[in-house]
Amino acid sequence: VQLQASGGGLVQAGGSLRLSCSCPKRTCSNNAVGWFRQALGKEREFVAAISWRGGTSDYSDSVKGRFAISRENAGNTVNLQMNSLNPEDTAVYYCAVAFSPYGTSSSPTSYRYWGQGTLVTVSS
Repeated sequence: VQLQASGGGLVQAGGSLRLSCSCPKRTCSNNAVGWFRQALGKEREFVAAISWRGGTSDYSDSVKGRFAISRENAGNTVNLQMNSLNPEDTAVYYCAVAFSPYGTSSSPTSYRYWGQGTLVTVSS
């Protein structure tokens, strides 16, 4: 299963970007989906996740109030709207499909399929 993450780029601090994760068939629509990020020299960290019907979402404390995760295209696309970006948000962002439809796990081990990553660079 190949997930396609897109929307990354270079943005100034305070700006916005919208990342999208496109999934084949019903891979995303039938399962919870999460976004993670990995900055250079750091471990991969949880950013946000949404349950299979979109009724539940969760965010890391570092992005809460600035980022919003959502579904569209009958649940086959999962977006991450990122506002008020700062240089600490610079990282490669990955989308991932969970083993389960339910919940919004922050643990990478709860996810079975991963996208290739899209780079977000925030300049000061």
